[in-house]
Amino acid sequence: MAEERSTGTVRWFNDSKGFGFIKPDDGGEDLFVHQSSIKSDGFRSLSENEAVEFQVVLAEDGKTKAVDVTGPDGSSLQAVENLGISQGSALRQLNFSQ
Repeated sequence: MAEERSTGTVRWFNDSKGFGFIKPDDGGEDLFVHQSSIKSDGFRSLSENEAVEFQVVLAEDGKTKAVDVTGPDGSSLQAVENLGISQGSALRQLNFSQ
């Protein structure tokens, strides 16, 4: 049986520290998210107000956090190059192979 997935919106994400928070669509407290929980083939980052899908788990410290973070419908988040700046949604749409 598949694990239940939730949807939400990225509240904020700090690229240099590698973590941020997601606001669940169904309400409740914002969820911590670490870059290691983002499903992407390159630099793992999230953009403010980006729609995401994830699983909620209980961390060892007793707090809930988001893991297995993907785009809507479980799609892999498109990797962005680490340009040393905050990546926005527009950068996610660039095709770096051109």
